[in-house]
Amino acid sequence: MRLPRQHFWGSRELAVPTKILRSTMMLCFWLVVVTPVSCWGRGAVDTLDVFQPQSALTDVEFGTVSTYRGPGNNDHRPNKELPILLWWSSNLFPHFPGDTERVDCARFSCLVTRNRKVQLYRRTLSIIFYGTDFRAYEAPLPRMPHQTWALFHEESPMNNYLLSHSVGIRLFNYTATFRRESDYPLTLQWLPSLDYLLTPSAVSLQEKNRWRHAGLAPVLYMQSHCDVPSDRDRYVQELMKYIEIDSYGKCLNNRHLPEDLEDTSTATGEDGRFMSFVSRYKFHLALENGLCPDYMTEKLWRPMHQGCVPIYRGSASVADWLPNNHSAILIDNFPSPRDMAEHIKALDQDDTEYLRYLEYKSPAKITNLHLLNVLETREWGVNDMSKPNYLNGYECFVCDRENERLAAVKAHKKNPEKNMLPQPKMADSSHMGCPLPSPGYGSVESIDANDSWHLMWPQDYWQSLDQAGGLESLIRHNVSDPSLLWQHMQNIAVRRARGQ
Repeated sequence: MRLPRQHFWGSRELAVPTKILRSTMMLCFWLVVVTPVSCWGRGAVDTLDVFQPQSALTDVEFGTVSTYRGPGNNDHRPNKELPILLWWSSNLFPHFPGDTERVDCARFSCLVTRNRKVQLYRRTLSIIFYGTDFRAYEAPLPRMPHQTWALFHEESPMNNYLLSHSVGIRLFNYTATFRRESDYPLTLQWLPSLDYLLTPSAVSLQEKNRWRHAGLAPVLYMQSHCDVPSDRDRYVQELMKYIEIDSYGKCLNNRHLPEDLEDTSTATGEDGRFMSFVSRYKFHLALENGLCPDYMTEKLWRPMHQGCVPIYRGSASVADWLPNNHSAILIDNFPSPRDMAEHIKALDQDDTEYLRYLEYKSPAKITNLHLLNVLETREWGVNDMSKPNYLNGYECFVCDRENERLAAVKAHKKNPEKNMLPQPKMADSSHMGCPLPSPGYGSVESIDANDSWHLMWPQDYWQSLDQAGGLESLIRHNVSDPSLLWQHMQNIAVRRARGQ
């Protein structure tokens, strides 16, 4: 993970007036839509009474959690009355030290914890998952009808293709992903600020040209993560036929780094010596490991920060985020690697045209108002102590939404005729949905059946669809044992084979 870097809910029967029963049935409908678990057969379930102290809480010691109140928050409820958010991915818990914390957000407060003892508590209103760690066979089952699920996933789509299928993503009620359509977008997480783009070029064009004459290739490739869904190496291998490329990583390696830089060869940080070295190159191949709208990483933004021209493939919507229409070379705009190589060669020989790609270093040349607006208005920051990081920011987003939902249902319970129940909230494919991996160059039919990429990524994509379907089936049948996933997946496969 990169940083920018109670009461047990059981069955109980209630004798209720007809109006309240009708309200409860409407609540059950909301819960069935959001989480396919039937309310019927459990009696009329009242999840909305004021939380009461319970002896079970002493194990987690929620009553002694320290309080930190931020400006603008007037929520004075004691800890024992606050809703609970459970971080299911314990390694991602954004608080240190300890397992539990009170958070005072923009409007409301919550208790947040990574202690899984609270999974079935009535006060636990939402479970937050980290997408990379989310596994269908480890999901918290049974899924409680009164709980929402929240997804945080800023990493590559390759980390969990289950989330790219409709049946997978709609398991979640709230999302924070790289897609702009998500509830809490993280699209520009790798762009710290506008100043990051405006930083003067680390190496002047005159010096770059001197390094070219000294023997450096015009294009740099630096990858040590090979065999990825985007199949980028296959494209680079074809491009190498038409233009010289210096490749320093483990993938398609043809040159070695100086000894003093070998420890930073993965380029995961911004070591000054390493950045000075790669800034000598005029063009950087910037190919993401997975292709999905709005998925853009340091591979795009770091060369631009350094004053190098990225040759980019990744997000199909990248043009919506670039500082202007002339700041990156987009591979998908060229019919073939040969055609793109000819374009790069022409720029390599024409300083005036090359420098047009660096004009965004002047504020007046940043013409993308959408980019400027998002950088200015996003509520989370990257290395910015005046704003929360996106983990804490999303945590507060979920806290505020869950308190709003709780208040709305309480208001409906008090006066059903006047106050409507909150509308169902469910994620859809626009919050994540990434396409089936395709070859980096050529057609699927042209690739050998035993090719490692062919054997790995398309199969992973479709197998994750079956896992998503299996988990949805477990939830729909109110199963409490996630190990039964494989049985449900087999049932799905059998029905599919029968054409059902």
